[in-house]
Amino acid sequence: MSQHGVGPRAVTRSVAFLTAGVLAVPALTGCGSEDPAGKPLAAPDIQPAGRDRIADGGTLRWAVDSVPDTLNTFQSDADATTLRVAQAALPSMFRMNASGRPERNPAYLESAEVVETEPKQVVLYKLNQQAVWSDGREIGAADFAAQWRALSGKDTAYWTARNAGYDRIQKVERGDNALEVRVTFSRPYADWRSLFSPLYPKDVMGTPDSFNDGARRKLKVSAGPFTVEKVDREDDEITLARNPRWWGKPAKLSEIVLRTVPRDKRAAELAAGTLDVAEIDPTAARRITVAARPQSSSSPLMGPGADRSAADALHSWAVANGTDEDAADEETVARKKLRKAAAKYARQQQALRGFEVRKSLEPAFTQLALNGAEGPLADERVRRAVARALDRRKLAEAVLKPLGLPAVPVGSHLALSGQAHYADNSGALGGQDTKEAQALLADAGWVRGGPVKEQKKKEGEKAAGAEGEKASGSSRNEQDDEGTYVVGEDNKAHGGKDPADHLAHDGKQYQHPARGGAPGAYAPKGTAAPANRGAAPLAKNGKPLTLRFVLPSGPGSQTLRTVADRISRMLERVGIGTDISKVSDESYFKDHIASGQYDLALYSWPATAFPATDARPVYAKPVPAADGSLNVEQNYTRVGTDQVDQLFDEAVSTLDESDSRSLIRKADSRIWAAAGSIPLFQRPQLIATRKNLVNTGAFGFGTPAYEDMGFLKKGAKPASGPSAKGSATP
Repeated sequence: MSQHGVGPRAVTRSVAFLTAGVLAVPALTGCGSEDPAGKPLAAPDIQPAGRDRIADGGTLRWAVDSVPDTLNTFQSDADATTLRVAQAALPSMFRMNASGRPERNPAYLESAEVVETEPKQVVLYKLNQQAVWSDGREIGAADFAAQWRALSGKDTAYWTARNAGYDRIQKVERGDNALEVRVTFSRPYADWRSLFSPLYPKDVMGTPDSFNDGARRKLKVSAGPFTVEKVDREDDEITLARNPRWWGKPAKLSEIVLRTVPRDKRAAELAAGTLDVAEIDPTAARRITVAARPQSSSSPLMGPGADRSAADALHSWAVANGTDEDAADEETVARKKLRKAAAKYARQQQALRGFEVRKSLEPAFTQLALNGAEGPLADERVRRAVARALDRRKLAEAVLKPLGLPAVPVGSHLALSGQAHYADNSGALGGQDTKEAQALLADAGWVRGGPVKEQKKKEGEKAAGAEGEKASGSSRNEQDDEGTYVVGEDNKAHGGKDPADHLAHDGKQYQHPARGGAPGAYAPKGTAAPANRGAAPLAKNGKPLTLRFVLPSGPGSQTLRTVADRISRMLERVGIGTDISKVSDESYFKDHIASGQYDLALYSWPATAFPATDARPVYAKPVPAADGSLNVEQNYTRVGTDQVDQLFDEAVSTLDESDSRSLIRKADSRIWAAAGSIPLFQRPQLIATRKNLVNTGAFGFGTPAYEDMGFLKKGAKPASGPSAKGSATP
């Protein structure tokens, strides 16, 4: 998972309550003739080109976030780079198409289908007769059986991150010939296509020792268009080399080098010529886009000194040429440094003219998580009020519209537009409605302008609705990007109101001596209420309704912080204050989200083609563990219902695909109604690539075809079409 997101099912799902009597779920749109799944909101943008236009050979240098601790995707410390290596070097029986739906991978499978349902479900795999491991051995039933045994959960000596699906298999055996594999299930399993992707050789899966350690640092045997040639942890690189035993179309590239480059350094590395492709943030994307334009007086100013006004420049010149020698010397040095930095920036911009930004929507969505463990958000009415206060379309537009991407709010927790299980079920909760949000809060006992007791804040004090505490070293200096500040309690900053009505950072309420609080609370009965009482924060039992909003503070999280600021202002309009706490990226998820130290938080979940399997631990009702703690699995909002769990269980055991999809959509409607998490928008996918690099870029839902990546031959041109031009709305 990352904050603003990771990878296959094995990687990503390893990085949401009303009483039954009043839960109302609208009729599902799937009952009509039109497919509620719709189409993907954006097409892939990969600069497609036929193989005959691509040069043979060459090295592709690709920026990644890290060299992973393991190359085994089924281990808990696997990451997005683990996935990339597996996609290029290992078999997958099924891969994702451009709509995020699984499709048979013909490089490995001639066919795969359910051939029996009674008395047991049996799936018959017919393998491509040319499919072999890089050591020359045929891919076969022994590999399938070894992976099943390792991931079944029966042998705890295997350090696996998950066993979903494999725990339903009864046996794996050879079919009528060496190219057939029969998999018999002990219980029906709708998501059987999720299994054996990727498939590791029996040498890795055969014993606990080989599983636990054999594929962590190296991958001796592979079966993809590339092999793992070298893992260099000193230089933070992984080198993938063309596989000479690959039976499919030969890889066009000789090598792919995956290099660890921090996100804030990627634009400079691209300009220096040490990278060919890199995922980048919106700031870097804008820089590359500006560099590609013809220079003119209308080009936006960027880089060192771009924000200096004419008055600033004149003042600097005056100081440098003034009579105060010390000040003049200091200013002269500063001016030289600025000129040097500007010259370097200009050279980089010139180099970046050889790149372009390819953009689509990532198969992941950003959500607002509401911690329902305790405090105000334990009340379903308050959670629903938070949701009804949000204008999700405006939040999507704030992030996606400047990038030229479709700004459509996500309508499902369990799939994205275009995927088979998608349907917009947000109507189960309702759209933005300030009056409804205020009515819900009033019904929950939160009153505007009520008396507020002095709130003494102590070190390590729990956050409302969570077990939160201030991040160590947090600063309350609002000029600093880290620390804590309160939105909704400083009306002067956000509307010109008198500061007498805000709660200061020390938790005390300050009152103007000539004014009172609620009528009769601080003055004789009959005293007029304050003129701006309607803007005062809500209170209950002497406590203001202020929610701790935890955010990462790193340079790559600016988009999250922008969204959080807009959310805070929307909540402020209904009387909910937010106490924004910025913490280090390293501690954000582990120390705050996973441990429940927050009220509100923003983070992303990846899309999955198999929600009945992958999404269940994310929305399962937390249950008490034997030691008295709460087992939340991956449900970090700690909100769940027995009914949602039952729908997931039915969906994963229903082999009729239409019925299974209907059950998943019903589960999503109930997750919406519980208001534990609010999907906001599909994440932007921005990829900087060399202009002559083809079949590479923003892949969207689709699994990359690594063998088709490469550089155009001299004089050749790419194909035309939507995926060559960028995102396209259906």
